[in-house]
Order: sequence, then structure tokens, then C-alpha cells
Amino acid sequence: MSKPFSAADLRRHIAQLLAVTAASWSIAAAKARSVLTTSKNTTTMTFDFSNRRRFVLSGVGAATLATLPSLPAQAQPANRVFRIGHQKGFLSLLKGRGTLEQRLAPLGVKLSWTEFTAGPVQLEALNVGSIDFGDVGEAPPIFAQAAGAPLAYVAATVPRPATEAVLVPKDSAIKSVADLKGKKVAYNKGSNVHYFLVKLLEKNGLKYEDVQSVFLPPADARAAFEKGAVDAWVIWDPFLAAAEVGLNGRILADATGVVNNRAYYFSTLDYAAKNADVIRIVIEEINKLDQWGSTNRDALAAEFAPLWGLPKPVVDRSVTRQVYGTGPITKAILQEQQVIADTFFNLKLIPKKISVFDAAVNAG
Repeated sequence: MSKPFSAADLRRHIAQLLAVTAASWSIAAAKARSVLTTSKNTTTMTFDFSNRRRFVLSGVGAATLATLPSLPAQAQPANRVFRIGHQKGFLSLLKGRGTLEQRLAPLGVKLSWTEFTAGPVQLEALNVGSIDFGDVGEAPPIFAQAAGAPLAYVAATVPRPATEAVLVPKDSAIKSVADLKGKKVAYNKGSNVHYFLVKLLEKNGLKYEDVQSVFLPPADARAAFEKGAVDAWVIWDPFLAAAEVGLNGRILADATGVVNNRAYYFSTLDYAAKNADVIRIVIEEINKLDQWGSTNRDALAAEFAPLWGLPKPVVDRSVTRQVYGTGPITKAILQEQQVIADTFFNLKLIPKKISVFDAAVNAG
């Protein structure tokens, strides 16, 4: 077992995750640049460390949104700023359409958009007070909360288990999860697929220690997989789709029936409590875009392909198996996150036990 992360280690882990995510999206070294533009109701700051992004996030229909928990009404200042951290996914498309600005302008709310390459650095920005809202996967909030970030889960996607999987070479002798015993398995440490692998092995009668874990970021893991230096690779879309199409990888098992692989929208506890109207509107707008995407997948893939910098056939595969829908944070969903947090604590990836229920404004 590795030793527990200290608070300083957690900070370094966040920085490392940012670095490896940027590298994973680009073969060449990633360049950082900052672009600032201003309009009447929008300020945009873009920190471009790479040119793609791992998650596609989504929303739901009006019926589901109607169940979003109401928060106590607060007296609102005449002029407010809503600072959104986004990655190359649904929030990027929402930004491009400008509909959120139109909805929030009558409330005197000005938007500020900041682009990031990964969830961990978004949550670090939240922790230092630089953003009010963003999108993230299952694992980064666990590390952020353990590091003291005042995050609040404000919405969750439906389960999307088919978008992460264990990949093996097409002609591999590995035919079942049990065949992974003693094999070299590559994956990103402390990520959603780390948790998936632990639970997949458990379900199939294996211990975590029964495989040889090779901790590699996606770009390095792809290279190792292609060269045959590892026997299997646990990865998420669109890396998964790219390896299937480009490397003839074969899915040994996806997360169906093992873990849910949700994604989350987050804010701070203070902002969510004081600006329930803004949070409700942004989720509604994400929902509209989500519903469009769920019935126009070819058009959605056409928008994502240049955004991610991937061939459309790869994006088509990723978008096709995506499940769309975002709903309110419930106690059951928080309990799912609690299991992940407890698993990471037991693996000594976080230094202390946390209660994810402390990161909810109002869970039904």
C-alpha cells in the first residue's frame, strides 16, 4: 500500500493531474495562453493547456428539472457575477450559444467564463474563490473535499457506465476479467477508472493486489498499450473510442453493473445557498442543450469533433453510447460518492475520511 496523501501531497496531486491531462490530449508539449474578451454581459478568460477534454456532460427534460431541490430565498444584489469554469464539453457549447447570458441578463447577472483542461484544477480554482460553477467527474471532488475545498454538489448526470471500460488488444488471450490476474493493467491513479477497476475485480472474485497496477496518464497508457508493454488499459471516452478505432482495441468489460460513472455540476456551499435562482437557470439551459443533443447525435458529434480535435468516426462512437440526463442531488447519489470516498481512503489515496454529505446544500 502507498502511504496516505498529506494536504501538501493533495495539492501536488491536483497539479499533476492537470499536467498529465494536458499532456494526454496533445502529443507535443501543451502551451498555456490566456485570452481575455469582454462584452456587455460576458467576460471570458481561457486558459488553454491542451486542445481536448475527457467528459461530455449533459442535462434532462423539464420534468426532471422540476424536481431540483429548492433553496432558501435570499435577497439578491442588483448586480451579480456568475463565474463559470468549463471544459471542452456541453458547457463549452452552452457558452457558444449565448442563451445563458440572455436568461440571466434580466436578473442583473453578468457571466465570466474560464476554460480548464481538467476537473482537479477547476476545483482548485473553486477552492481559491476564482469560480462559482463547473463540471467534473466522480473522483476529483473527493480529493478536493479532502483538501478542504468548500464545494457543493448541485446536480448529477444519470449513470453512464458504458463510457469507461477495460480495453485489451484485439487478439489478446485475455477473455474474462478473471484472466487479468497477474497481468499489467494501466490506468490513471486516483481517477474514476481507478475506482471502477477496484470494484470490477471485487465483482469477479479478485483482489486489487491480484493485478499489477501501472499508473499512467492516458497518453502514456495509450503508447504502452500500443507497444504491448501492458496487458490491459482501463480508460474512459473519448480515449476509449479513439483506441477502439485507431488501435483495434477490444472491450473486455465496461462499467455496466459495476459502477455508475456519473458526472457532476458543482458550486460552492455559499454561492449555491445564496444564488439558487442562478443555479436553477443554468441547469435549465444545460437541459435544453442536452435534450437537443440526445435527439441530434450526429450534429452533436459534428460539434464535438473539432472541439476535441478528434476524427468524427471516433466522436460518433463516443456520443452514441453516451446517456444524457442530469437531475437533482439526492441522498442516494451522495451515498454513491461516499462509497468512492471510503474506497479511496482505504487505498490511502486521501489522508482522512470525509463525509460527502457535508458538500450538499439540500439533498432530497
